[in-house]
Amino acid sequence: MLERITKGITGASIFLACYFLLNIALRLTLPHTLDLDEAEQSFFSQYLLAGYNEQPPFYNWMQYAVVSVTGISMWAISVPKNILLFSCYLFYGLAAREVLKNRSLAAVAMLSLITLPQVGFLAQRELTHTVALLFASSLFLFGFFRTLQRPTLGSYLVIGIATGIGLISKYNFVILPFAALMAVLPNREWRSRLFDWRLLVAIVVAILIILPHALWLPDNLARASASTLKRMAAKDEAAAGLPRIGQGLLAFIIAVLGFVALPIVLFSATFRRDFFRALSSSGPMIRVIERMMAISLLAVLSLVFIGGASDIHERWLDPFLLVLPLYLFLKLQSSGFDLSAGLARFRPVVPVFMVIILLILLIRIVGVQYVGYTRTNVPISGFAAELTADRKPVLIVASDKYLAGNLRLELDVPSAMPFFAGSGVPEYAQAKGPVLVVWRGKTPDDKAIPPDFAADLEASGIHLQELNTLTLPYLFGDDKHLFSIGYSWVEGGAK
Repeated sequence: MLERITKGITGASIFLACYFLLNIALRLTLPHTLDLDEAEQSFFSQYLLAGYNEQPPFYNWMQYAVVSVTGISMWAISVPKNILLFSCYLFYGLAAREVLKNRSLAAVAMLSLITLPQVGFLAQRELTHTVALLFASSLFLFGFFRTLQRPTLGSYLVIGIATGIGLISKYNFVILPFAALMAVLPNREWRSRLFDWRLLVAIVVAILIILPHALWLPDNLARASASTLKRMAAKDEAAAGLPRIGQGLLAFIIAVLGFVALPIVLFSATFRRDFFRALSSSGPMIRVIERMMAISLLAVLSLVFIGGASDIHERWLDPFLLVLPLYLFLKLQSSGFDLSAGLARFRPVVPVFMVIILLILLIRIVGVQYVGYTRTNVPISGFAAELTADRKPVLIVASDKYLAGNLRLELDVPSAMPFFAGSGVPEYAQAKGPVLVVWRGKTPDDKAIPPDFAADLEASGIHLQELNTLTLPYLFGDDKHLFSIGYSWVEGGAK
């Protein structure tokens, strides 16, 4: 059956669509408490802004568009993400079909994306902006390979659209089109693609897509970069010079190995001697991909030596190493070996990975007593029921995006944070009715409000009278592990 499914992109796409429908069903079945990235989307989907925080706005714009039509719900959070992930696999398959002669091999290459932990598991677990990055990267690979093989205005437009979306999905995407351009230069035949008038059309399209955010960025550069620079910095603030470079190099090596290890182990286990013999295979497209990956990784590595980065995350390598499974299949195809036995062993890996991923997504929530508590186990529905037993707020003012997004989803009322540009004072000043102010509590008996949040509330004209606390056990946990929130009711309208 698997062999029939993987005979072409269409069958593999239907198979993947069923898998993502299962992911949606599982997410809707599990508690509707949102993880951090999901809660952020729930909160930001109230606003259409040129920029929001340290992340570019593409996913926020998409989420805003969906919620504007459907309203806020778990469906509105889960379905767009899975559609974007499915599209990532689909365009990856189309990219594979451009460079792999065997349609069955292209279909298997498409499905093999699930063997990349950053794509198969982490993107499904909680990430949002990275999902948009993966989609843009696959779309770019499709347009890029199509342009090299069969250049048309449409293929250049795909490059432009993918580049625009990528740049407003994650800032590190900028390295991918640069690496692709540099990788093509040594090839005499394909170099002409860079001097085609249609490339100007692609550039114009990309500029139009990024223009609103590009105009916002110069005045908000500190907000857009502060969080990333903090994550890149050495954990040991005293480290400098060679020690910091050493930390960065080690982190870079670990990140690369963490990204490539699993697919390489699987390829070597299923294709065996053919895989190792195929590693010496080469060809024009193989060399282009090798140069792309090498240039991209050197650009990331330059952050260690020039930028002082000492902490490199695996997901930062997503757009640069996403092409790895396709590259390995291209090596195998170029070797000329009979791959039927290896493909027969590789195909069952895909459904096994699917089942394992679904089980992990389930167990990490319902098995918290054994694997540890997650943000999704916070009893937001219980808090909402307790807090609104006597009255329902017209506005929620929260200390962070996690509470603001979750309570917005649960109560279906606007939420605000007083220190976020675009929310806070305007909503509170216009509120006609009770306003619920909430913050994360430290202990069940501690009613103290965080000093920074208290200062923000005062600056916004929100004066709290009675401080309260509410504590409930985590979902699927025991009575010993508790989550506390502080809250206060005030009347809307600035004084």
